[in-house]
Amino acid sequence: MASQLMDSPNPLRIAVLAHLHHPIRSPYAGGMEAHTAHLVSHLGSRGHEVILFAKEGSEQLSPQSRVRIHPVLAHSFVVNGYPDEDQRNDQHLLLDAAMDKAVQTIRTGEFDVVINNSLSPIPHAQLRGIPVLHILHTPPLPRIVAQLKTEKTDPLHRYATVSESNAALWRPWLEQLQVVSNGINLDFWATQNTCHVELGTAAWSGRITPEKGTHLAIEAARANGLRLFIAGPIQDQEYFDNLIAPKLGERTVYAGHLDQGGLRELIGASEVFISSPLWEEPFGLTTLEAMACCTPVAATPAGAMAELLGTTGGAIASESTAEALGVAVGHARSMDRAAVLARASRFTHELMIQTYESMMNEILDEAFSTRAQR
Repeated sequence: MASQLMDSPNPLRIAVLAHLHHPIRSPYAGGMEAHTAHLVSHLGSRGHEVILFAKEGSEQLSPQSRVRIHPVLAHSFVVNGYPDEDQRNDQHLLLDAAMDKAVQTIRTGEFDVVINNSLSPIPHAQLRGIPVLHILHTPPLPRIVAQLKTEKTDPLHRYATVSESNAALWRPWLEQLQVVSNGINLDFWATQNTCHVELGTAAWSGRITPEKGTHLAIEAARANGLRLFIAGPIQDQEYFDNLIAPKLGERTVYAGHLDQGGLRELIGASEVFISSPLWEEPFGLTTLEAMACCTPVAATPAGAMAELLGTTGGAIASESTAEALGVAVGHARSMDRAAVLARASRFTHELMIQTYESMMNEILDEAFSTRAQR
């Protein structure tokens, strides 16, 4: 199983910019929040001094951690899903002001390097001349693309994204884009010795929104006679009320918004995990977590799903329909659970963190060289 991360030989003072829609705390609002929490935790455990600029309400993961929280946006701020142009502009103004405050604090601080783990264009524009590692977690966003079009890439900025499929979408603007897959703590998720698999059960977890396809998972489970447990935050109430809630009952159960321990128990006890994205899923952290629980995955053919599953982590549907996903569920549920875990072991937090460290050191070497030339 995965080994503990060793201390970094070159500890750094790192500023990390979080996505500001939600606090960084468990239970996590989504994959970006979970990634940010684990990123700063592992960097702190490596001996780096980390300041996390995040929404108020973010929580310290461990009293012994070398991570400190710097809140920049009020906890009372709630993202309303951008229902119209005026609302979008108002929300962007508030989010941009908070990110601008974080960036100005960083510019006057004494940080070796910045990790931009946000979805904001502000760090791309206002951190020029400062060493920055940008991690791109989504398909191209118009406001960031506009910035990349108007400004030459800063030589002290490096860019990473989480999958080959997502990299292909960004490369028209970023030729030098490195793929660094998300990684997880396998020691935490692997449950083959602690969970009894309940035959006839399936699990689904994630943000409950239309693009995550929860409704497809319900139909695919029913087609296989499986009892489905759904877990995650309801981020589109109308979608939940109209398409999910009417189907709940004895055979389809909403388990609530679970922390990671609860998810581990639920997924590890399931015969199959259903992943049903209907957008270009950049990675799919819940899919990897399921594989690390030894639970085979049935997935729609969206974004990075095929990269994650390979041929041993689960089954990919032929198309993004309930019928095709149901067929994939039938294939996945009989797959070798040991092979599923072996596939997950390719995506470790050790490899992720060490690759980020290598990229940060490359940036700092470039900064040193630039200063020497001047």
